[in-house]
Amino acid sequence: MSSNNHQGILVTASKVHVPFKAELLQAINDPRFQKRAPHLVGILATKKEDARSYAERACEQIGINFELRLVGQAREGMDGAGVGIGVEEAILEANEDDDVDGIMVYYPIYGDRQDQYLQSVVSPVKDVEGLNHQFLFNLYHNIRFISPLTLRPVPGAIETGDQPPEGTVKSILPCTPLAIVKVLEHVGVYNSLIPYGDRARGKVITVINRSEVVGRPLAALLANDGARVFSVDITGIVEFSKRPSKQSKYNPHHVINPTDLSLEEVLGRSDVVISAVPSQSYKVPTAQLKDGCVCVNVAGEKNFEADVRERASIYVPSVGVMTIAMLQRNLLRLCKYQDMVKEATQAKSA
Repeated sequence: MSSNNHQGILVTASKVHVPFKAELLQAINDPRFQKRAPHLVGILATKKEDARSYAERACEQIGINFELRLVGQAREGMDGAGVGIGVEEAILEANEDDDVDGIMVYYPIYGDRQDQYLQSVVSPVKDVEGLNHQFLFNLYHNIRFISPLTLRPVPGAIETGDQPPEGTVKSILPCTPLAIVKVLEHVGVYNSLIPYGDRARGKVITVINRSEVVGRPLAALLANDGARVFSVDITGIVEFSKRPSKQSKYNPHHVINPTDLSLEEVLGRSDVVISAVPSQSYKVPTAQLKDGCVCVNVAGEKNFEADVRERASIYVPSVGVMTIAMLQRNLLRLCKYQDMVKEATQAKSA
C-alpha cells in the first residue's frame, strides 16, 4: 500500500457540475421559458425524507418549477387532496396534465417487476428519468438520435458525430447512468480524440450493481462506447462488450457473456470501479483495486473503504448533484421535443 503522501485526487460531483449548471442557466433564458417555466412533477410514494427538498432546491436554482406530489406511504397522517391516490393514478394524472412538462418517480417503490411496469406508464414525452421502455430500447440498441414525433431513428439520417442530424434530437438516457458517464468524461476516462461512440475503447470497467435503473443501463452505455465491462451483483458476474457491427441490427448493440473471473480478479484488472450498492455494510476492498484506478461511489452509502485513495488515482465520492443536472437537462430536451411535435402538427394542418 502506498503512503498517504501519494493519495489519489478527490473529485467532487459539484466540480463536474459547474459547466452543466451554466449550460442549464443559459438554456432556461430561452424566450420559450420566459413565458412559462418548465414544470417538473415528482411523485413520492415512500417515506424518503431527503427526497422532499433536494430536487426542489436544485430546480429553484435553475428556474424550474418543481412540484412534489405525495401518494401512498408518503401521505400517512395527512388528509386533503391526494388521499387514496396510488402511484399509477398519480402518473396517469400527470401524463394528462398539459401544464406538466416532465415526470420523475422516486424509485424503488415495490421492487423491480412492478417498478418496471410503472416506468412504462410514464408518458415518454414527459419521462425525464429515461426509463420508459422506448428510451431503454434506444439505449440498448445504441440508437442515439431519434425523431421527436416517433421516438425512433429517422431512416437515412446521416450521423457525423455527437450532434443530431437535421430533424432529429438526442434520445433521452437514464439520468444516473448518464451522470456517471459525464463524470468519467470529466476525469479523462473517455478519450475525446477517438470517434464518438467508441471513446471508452480499451478501458476495463467494473460496475457493482445490475439494477434496471442504474447498473444494467450503465453497463450497456459503457459497452456501447467500447469499454469491456464487468457487471457484478448478488447473483454473479457477467461481461458486457460491444457487439461486432456486422451482426444483425435487430440485436442489442452489446453482448453479455458469463465469466469465470472472481470479483477480486475483475477488480485487479479494472481501470474504473463504479459501486452502487444500497448497503452501509458493503465495502469494495481497497487491497483488491488496481493501482491508479478511478473509483466512483454512486450509492447513498459509502461503498469504498476510507483508504481508497491509497490505491485509486481519482475518487468520486458521490454523483447526486450530477444526476439532478442530467434530469434537468432531460426535462429541457423533452420541452424541445414537444415544441418540434407542435411545429410539425401545425405544418401538416396548414
